[in-house]
Amino acid sequence: MSLLNPLLLNARRFGAGVDVSARGITLVVLSERLFGGGPLRIEWLAHAPLARETLAGTEIADRAALAATLRELFGALPRACTQATLRCAMALPTGATLLASVPLARLVPEAGAAAWKKDVSGLYTELEPLVLAEAERVAGIERHELAVDWHVGPFGAIGSAGSSGSSGSSGSGAAALREARVTIAATARSHLEARIECAAMAGITLCALDDEAHAALRAMRHAAAFELPPHETWAALWIGAAGIHGWLVADECVSRTMRFPALEYADLVEALRDLASDAQVGCTLVSGDLSMLLGVQFSLADIGDVLGSPVLPFECAPLADADHPLDVSLLHDPSCVVAFGLALRGVSE
Repeated sequence: MSLLNPLLLNARRFGAGVDVSARGITLVVLSERLFGGGPLRIEWLAHAPLARETLAGTEIADRAALAATLRELFGALPRACTQATLRCAMALPTGATLLASVPLARLVPEAGAAAWKKDVSGLYTELEPLVLAEAERVAGIERHELAVDWHVGPFGAIGSAGSSGSSGSSGSGAAALREARVTIAATARSHLEARIECAAMAGITLCALDDEAHAALRAMRHAAAFELPPHETWAALWIGAAGIHGWLVADECVSRTMRFPALEYADLVEALRDLASDAQVGCTLVSGDLSMLLGVQFSLADIGDVLGSPVLPFECAPLADADHPLDVSLLHDPSCVVAFGLALRGVSE
């Protein structure tokens, strides 16, 4: 005899991802069953262009125009989506987000590390002002104008974008403290506030804001779980306005990262070889605006030759329900990856 209400057995959790870029706004809505598991379902895919003057680099120049386009996109959602509680996440431009990783020992005096050895939970309270000072130093922006997110490895797990600090801990010991690193993500608070305001003007409440590159990686890791053999070493590439981000994934963990253009690389070939290092890459997933490869005179075939692996462009199509009609062009558009990754966050959290 089931103790659950039969009506709840088919209930679904919905998440929406909104990617705002110079190409326009892309909206992806995903859902999954609350009970019993099962695959994600793509409920909706939509795209709307933006007037050229709406964005000025990473800044939103015309908030009213952006809000109007958001209102139009969400107004076209099917009934199943409008009647559900949508957890919405929006992208932050990668060019507006600063990432830094510093050894914990550089921030923490030796005496402080010894004191925390028995009480790791106290680490986060005492460390927060030091992290904020480091973020201020690296970003060159006063801390009250920054939105900072951070975590300490191997103790912490990164929190929601835009929060100041993290919580939770695991592990202890002086050796672990000496080896730990503090990973910091920071952006100008104005970038968050502008997007929250535009969403509010459109009648949308955002549950999170996330960096474009991390959202793209989240989507590609989800696709790899379905399309690639388990435990295979593979590479993920995302092509955005700020350049190309790359990750090497081995045993389901990111082992190496790459960003191009960068001063340490003469060209993209050198960057890709550094990403692969000595690893045998089984497959490479590529996403984002693939037309930008033309700017560096590269192709998907060239990527495969350098990494020595087959190359698969990210597509929503393999993850879509055949009985659920959606825009065919968007199903095969690799640039939907950021919105998909954002919706995935909305569903899973």
